[in-house]
Amino acid sequence: MPATIRLYAVTVDCPDPAALAEFYSQLLSLKISYSTDDFAGLDTEGGPAIGFQRVAGFNRPQWPDQSVPQQFHLDLSVDDLAEAEAEALRLGATVAGHQPNPDSARVLLDPAGHPFCLGAMG
Repeated sequence: MPATIRLYAVTVDCPDPAALAEFYSQLLSLKISYSTDDFAGLDTEGGPAIGFQRVAGFNRPQWPDQSVPQQFHLDLSVDDLAEAEAEALRLGATVAGHQPNPDSARVLLDPAGHPFCLGAMG
């Protein structure tokens, strides 16, 4: 019988793990379960955890320009796009300059520059 493999966590490179964990903790209403100078994690209550690890010389992604690739992005499902966007901006996100589907989704950048999408996705 083959081994069971399941996703345990997704870890994001960043310059300040505690600050980025705090941003996503507030945005997603998740508890910070672990935090040091070099790593912070969010508890997703049964789902994959989200970790943030310090990277020396971190290069902020330049989306959609690929000179510094985005590396990953999160798609977040929301029930009210305008309200979710306003909350993300209040917490420190910024609106990305390029919006491929502005009527149904918004591309925002977290405080470290990683793009994430808000929309009715599920």
